Amino acid sequence: MDLLFFCILPFLLYSFFTLSKLILHRRGQSCYMLAYECFKPPEDTKLDTNTCAKIVLRNRNLRLDEFRFLLKTIVSSGIGENTYCPKTVLEGKEMCPTLKDTFDEIDEIMFDTLDNLFERTGFSPSDIDILVVNVSLFSPAPSLTAHIINRYKMREDIKAFNLTGMGCSASVVGIDMVQQLFKTYKNSLGIVVSTEDLGAHWYCGRDKKMMLSNCLFRSGGASMLFTNNPALKNRAILKLKHMQRTQFGADDEAYNCCIQVEDEQGFAGFRLTKSLVKSAAQALTVNLQAMAPKILPLWELARFFVVTVRSSMKKNELLPFLTSLVFGNGKIMKKITFSVLGGGLNFKSGIEHFCLHPGGRAVIDGVGMGLKLNEYDLEPARMALHRWGNTSAGGLWYVLGYMEAKKRLKKGDRILMISLGAGFKCNNCVWEVMRDDMCDANVWKDCIDSYPPETLNNPFKEKYDWIHEDYLSFARLDFDRMVI
Repeated sequence: MDLLFFCILPFLLYSFFTLSKLILHRRGQSCYMLAYECFKPPEDTKLDTNTCAKIVLRNRNLRLDEFRFLLKTIVSSGIGENTYCPKTVLEGKEMCPTLKDTFDEIDEIMFDTLDNLFERTGFSPSDIDILVVNVSLFSPAPSLTAHIINRYKMREDIKAFNLTGMGCSASVVGIDMVQQLFKTYKNSLGIVVSTEDLGAHWYCGRDKKMMLSNCLFRSGGASMLFTNNPALKNRAILKLKHMQRTQFGADDEAYNCCIQVEDEQGFAGFRLTKSLVKSAAQALTVNLQAMAPKILPLWELARFFVVTVRSSMKKNELLPFLTSLVFGNGKIMKKITFSVLGGGLNFKSGIEHFCLHPGGRAVIDGVGMGLKLNEYDLEPARMALHRWGNTSAGGLWYVLGYMEAKKRLKKGDRILMISLGAGFKCNNCVWEVMRDDMCDANVWKDCIDSYPPETLNNPFKEKYDWIHEDYLSFARLDFDRMVI
């Protein structure tokens, strides 16, 4: 017996150390969020009803039909009167912005959020090992990452990456890049900066598909601090559990539904087509199909399988369904795939909170309907859209800030972040809340008590509904004498 014990002892010791090494290795690959900071623009850049009307009316390329379209769009947008606009536009320089104007706009957002992030966490810029910046529409040389490194005098060996053209889902792309780097660089700190340049890309033409961006996009951004250092786990607010990225760009309709182009008059802008919601639903469905087995309990997956089999039997499609599961193709598999967003799977069985990209009311409504979410689930996205507008890649963090300010988040809760962007891309991730005291003051602190408001209606319709009067179709509008 003793001889047998000594024979298997080396094997047991080897197994123990191998298992311990694997556990320690996986701990080092974890991605924790330590803090995040959202940008609150100056109060003198608020875009209220009167200011918005002045900006619209000074565009002499617009005609009565375009004015009516803008009024209808703004009224139904879900955006309130407290959003913010770039100073370039407020000062009337949207037709000819300078490079300095663009840098001033971006610098204010990046440096304000980074200053607050360093102050809140106590870390120095020299402690940062990884820096990722995403601004889709502005790519200067040297890069914005170099711009930040120069400002804060960061280390020479910092791993810096500058992402452009990634759209509203770029923030999650940046986080994925950080977590991939964490697998190689141990005990590291990483920062992701997400914002957008609007002033130099304000659309000044009259193409209705391109005018939509002026109605939806507003100033904003965020900076986030991450680590894979187990010693800092007790300081973390969130832990990344799952990441899933979907690129739907091979589909021509999806690729062109959200794209930067020039109109017939030569004015550059962002064109948003009617197929955007459809493309978003397709990309989201494919993404969630891959993510569902990783985030939902086994019993929910089993229930979904049984329901699907029963449905196939009723339609005499059981054999094709089973064949599609084996070979992974066929029309039946496509139907099963899209039933994920049709309410077949109950994502609430594995997720407590849904952090949706506040891209617009139609997108929020569509995702909510597809996932069978109630108004409580959609409230954070709706309120972020109303208060801040679509702040592009930074929008998710205003939604998360609302959840935090309302004290919704409890330790152990799981948050599904859903981001959609040009390309067309759907990039989603799941976070686990690491502590109960996630109610630090954030960008919502001055207004959270007034949300949700009694109504999300803005005063545009009441004040400017006269634009629909029939007689205006036969009259010439004098913009110089028009009273705002």
